[in-house]
Amino acid sequence: MKLPFLVLACSLPLAAQSIRPADLLPRNVAVEEVTFKGRTATRLTDNATGDLPDGQRIATLKGVEFQDGIIEFDLAGDRVPGASEASRGFTGFAFRVSPDGKSYNAFYLRPYNGRSKDQVQRNHSAQYISIPEFGWRKLRETFPKMYESYVDLVPGEWTKVKIEVRGNTAKLFVHGAEQPTLVINDLKGGNPKGALALWIDPSSLSHFSNVRISK
Repeated sequence: MKLPFLVLACSLPLAAQSIRPADLLPRNVAVEEVTFKGRTATRLTDNATGDLPDGQRIATLKGVEFQDGIIEFDLAGDRVPGASEASRGFTGFAFRVSPDGKSYNAFYLRPYNGRSKDQVQRNHSAQYISIPEFGWRKLRETFPKMYESYVDLVPGEWTKVKIEVRGNTAKLFVHGAEQPTLVINDLKGGNPKGALALWIDPSSLSHFSNVRISK
């Protein structure tokens, strides 16, 4: 069974080939192929047990090495049934992932923040992190407003996302906008290259489709 619409374009090891579920290495997530809102999609669900830190729920693409390039995908972030309101549907994409999956850069969205009545919460809709040293909390406390921003989001609705990575700079584009939602000029991950991974955080249930990687 193929992983839906996951195509790696030119100059990556799996160029122009569809990726099968066996090519995903899940870490603390359940991965399944489903039909969601009229399209075939890959669902990631948090299934971590015990007290697991943030940033440890990913599904890595096996055999793919990424340094610079463009990552495009659609996501629909939500929270698992019964989750507390503190869960914001955290959903994103990690890049330059280390072999053990414990070090990487990532952009992610908090869909439940996009239309919150709390303006401060709205300002935390899009986020950059660098695991393990620079999680969202440390970045927010040490560098207020620098690594997160507002973008309009609706939980459980398909959202078009693009990530551009060049050297020490990365840009996050949402909804097909010409201008980025978030610009990072000092990527903090120590990996010059690494794998790619679908990403969620605690109590999230999220869908991915139309993933394309190009150089």
